[in-house]
Amino acid sequence: MSTALTVGRPWRVIAVFAAPLLVGNVVQQAYQLTDAAVVGRTLGVEALAAVGATGSFLFLLLGFAWGMTTGFAIPTAQAFGAGDARAVRRSVAAGTLLTAAASVLVSVAAPPLAAPALRALRTPEELLPQATTFAVVSFLGAATMMFLNYLAAILRAIGDSRTPLLYLVASCVLNILLVLLAVPVLRLGVGGAAGATVVAQGVAAGLTADHLRRRVPELRVRRDDWRVTRAELARQLRLGLPMGFQASIIAIGILAVQVRLNELGPEAVAAYTAGTRVDNVTMAFLGSIGLAVSMYSAQNLGARRADRIRAGVRQALVATAVGCVVAGLVVVVAGRTLVTLFVGPDEAHVVGMAAYFLRVNGTLYVVLGALFVLRGALQGLGHAAVPTVTGVLELCCRVGAATVLGATWGFEGVVWGNPLAWVAAMAVLVPAWVRAHRALADLPAGGADLPDAGTVPPADVPDGVAAPQGPPTRLPA
Repeated sequence: MSTALTVGRPWRVIAVFAAPLLVGNVVQQAYQLTDAAVVGRTLGVEALAAVGATGSFLFLLLGFAWGMTTGFAIPTAQAFGAGDARAVRRSVAAGTLLTAAASVLVSVAAPPLAAPALRALRTPEELLPQATTFAVVSFLGAATMMFLNYLAAILRAIGDSRTPLLYLVASCVLNILLVLLAVPVLRLGVGGAAGATVVAQGVAAGLTADHLRRRVPELRVRRDDWRVTRAELARQLRLGLPMGFQASIIAIGILAVQVRLNELGPEAVAAYTAGTRVDNVTMAFLGSIGLAVSMYSAQNLGARRADRIRAGVRQALVATAVGCVVAGLVVVVAGRTLVTLFVGPDEAHVVGMAAYFLRVNGTLYVVLGALFVLRGALQGLGHAAVPTVTGVLELCCRVGAATVLGATWGFEGVVWGNPLAWVAAMAVLVPAWVRAHRALADLPAGGADLPDAGTVPPADVPDGVAAPQGPPTRLPA
């Protein structure tokens, strides 16, 4: 069911919208934790390290696809907030076509690059065969991930974060069952673990598409809507590509980290992988808040409710700070215990390194939380340049930490790349939000015409957003 994010108390609207996202992310992280535990305990630390060695390379391409398809939903949210039913349908059509094209490109071009890329990343030879298998299978099934993410994103764009949760839970449960069948029983190795994910996501994508067709008339594309114009495709790309590039830029930094970890040996790779698995639970919480703020801001921009945007971001910052303090205390105090879920207590050196990783990150979760909220708000307002700039800064920090600090202090130096990246990104996001906050003061209230884009100073016009004209209208049932 579609829900307007333009009415009700901002903090409550954001919390209600974010709750299913958080549950879904936690469920997904639970799957990933189970997957890591099954691989690590069934196939050994070397197999776990092989899967971890593919993480940055997969994120480079699949992370780009994820960010891009999420960006494709922002015009849908803006059109929904403005009450323009035709624009909603046409944005869905344009996003679907672009997602299909990107799926074909990744599935065809990426698999042959897997082995050469992993060698270029100096993946230890003993990890290379399993790492290559895992990457190739993941890339071949990239279309399932991309369409599942895009279909969930357009549902969230109209305020429905519950339906994607149901299909995500179904996907994760099926994924766990398939992994338990493929790895310990059928002994298909890491390729079976990757294949289980592809199959589960494909089933979930099909169920989501059927739900859209039967029960969501707002997103049901008509024949004429498929005749999208170049301008409509360009608008989708203006928002989708920067979000994808942002993820890829961050991934390049992570690749530099991966190279250094590979040089430090399989224990360092396994420790970083195990620490990241625990760290990702907090990332799930922050990602949910950030996405909720993004869709909230986009809908309220379409409805021209500047007051709600400012209040919502302010309240989200407070709630996120509280959550980050709690999460930080948990991983700092219980990090060593949590890591033993994946590598076993007999791997004392690996456990110690992973616990250090969690202590450093957990101490600075508050900074990361503010980063997610402010970046989500700017993306919802249509700002494309600032998130890209923050990605470049994060790249520089991670590369610097990997090459300089990693060479000096080894694993401990590499770990500091994440906090340094967060602080550098905030140095750009804070002034960017201050400027956007001031620009919102000039946004006419809902029901009044917006000024022509050509008469507004460039700093006051969100990147890639065509200002809606005239009062919002109610979408037809």
